[in-house]
Amino acid sequence: MLFVKDIMTKPVIVIRSSATVENAIWLMRTKRVRSLIVEEFYDEGPYGILTERDIIYNVIAKGRSPHFIRVDQIMRRPCIAIPMEATLQEAAKIFSETGIHRAPVIENEQLLGIVSLTDILMKGSPGAPSRDELSQRVNTALQHARIIDDEDAQIEQDCDIAWQVIEEMRRESAISG
Repeated sequence: MLFVKDIMTKPVIVIRSSATVENAIWLMRTKRVRSLIVEEFYDEGPYGILTERDIIYNVIAKGRSPHFIRVDQIMRRPCIAIPMEATLQEAAKIFSETGIHRAPVIENEQLLGIVSLTDILMKGSPGAPSRDELSQRVNTALQHARIIDDEDAQIEQDCDIAWQVIEEMRRESAISG
């Protein structure tokens, strides 16, 4: 049986609540993530979360400037946390019941990782047939490159990443062979 601790992503990208949304967008693009965990508030409880959806719905769609909006103005807090000992089924149930797509993994008030629906789908099938090395490497590369503004650009980026992996494997093969 797999647990959240077995599939969570770490390290987690964290941002200060006082940062601007413009800074958050830059950090998301640079780190190629779809969400940021907002640092713990001193007297206000647990961590918060800022997702690309929060930015689109609360800033872009409303015509507000990301340069002037602070993260703490649009983030969700407190965010729903998942215990690292939760099973994947328990995590999926929490996601289903709350309508969220990702959550931090927090134990003893310490941020350990983040788990998403994608993690559950991509890493959560221990009985799935193993894939060849090329498929595994392409899949890993694609998981780290998902922030693109339009679908055509996303497809082009996915193809470029797959080609880069193939070229890398060819170089490795030429060196070792």
